[in-house]
Amino acid sequence: MRLMVPHPGHFHALKDIIEAKEAYGLSEVEEVYMGGSPEVMGSGRGVLHAPLLAEIREQTEYAHQHGIKMNIALNSPCGGGHHLTFEGYKTFNWYFTELNNADVDGVIVAEPYLVELLRDYPMKTIISCLAYVDSPQRARFFEELGADAITVDTNINRHFDLIEAMVKHVSCEIRVIVNEGCLYRCPFRYSHYNLASHLSSLDQPKTPLFAPDFYFDKCVNIRLREPAQLIRSAWIRPEDMKEYEAIGINSFKLSGRTKAVNWIINCMRVYSRRSYDGNLLELLDCPQMLRYIFYIDNRKLEGCIDQWKSCSKHCHECGYCDDLTREVLTVIK
Repeated sequence: MRLMVPHPGHFHALKDIIEAKEAYGLSEVEEVYMGGSPEVMGSGRGVLHAPLLAEIREQTEYAHQHGIKMNIALNSPCGGGHHLTFEGYKTFNWYFTELNNADVDGVIVAEPYLVELLRDYPMKTIISCLAYVDSPQRARFFEELGADAITVDTNINRHFDLIEAMVKHVSCEIRVIVNEGCLYRCPFRYSHYNLASHLSSLDQPKTPLFAPDFYFDKCVNIRLREPAQLIRSAWIRPEDMKEYEAIGINSFKLSGRTKAVNWIINCMRVYSRRSYDGNLLELLDCPQMLRYIFYIDNRKLEGCIDQWKSCSKHCHECGYCDDLTREVLTVIK
């Protein structure tokens, strides 16, 4: 099992993550990833610290000294068309060359055009979950464009038939994200990440520095009114990773590079040890404030993966997650 860990972007965070890995003997932790320069392209998350190229070079060297690979996320699903212009082409070729010179191991992208550009570089081309790869056919398309690894759309995390078919259909590496707590089949997902892409980018002058997050507010409101949506989300319990290994998944990714380093380290320890006794919401990247409202007892979820592995996902007919919510979730008073 290999674990990919989020990194907020500043050197002290990287140092803390690596020191924790070594102190706790977490050999499963093999890669970290952080955002790139917002002057070049945004990403699917806000960038708390945008590392300059000199910092990327320094941090990559430090990571390599400790046997850790460094990946840079440029996974905006929307480049506003700039990337397709001649100026955009020159910009990305320059930036990829600089990242390669900095000895970066991989680049995470969602835009197919950038996948093709990266074919000219030895760095690993990693397809973001924001490319929404949710079928063997889509996985094959990205592999033929040049993908070395694909992080699947989290919406299919519990569609074991699709993930297993993907593993069999392509030769590139297939990865899953374990601790994303987004709504299953969220109607806001595409628009929300599109907003995040623009707000995290400095290359489009008409983009505001801040905008009200309508999508996030709606997302939280839905779960407050219908807590069963928390159970339907596509998270993976630390104890259930073995079920994914059984169908050929060996690479697992933690979400949360905008979170505090201590939280990242705690998730890293829990998923490396494959065991957790506590409130599942403490491990989920989104939305974290709900951990102060609801308590989901992770121990009581043991065995639920058997239902989800064979579930038709016709929630309106099933009712399993509704019943389960009443058993495992309590309101914190």
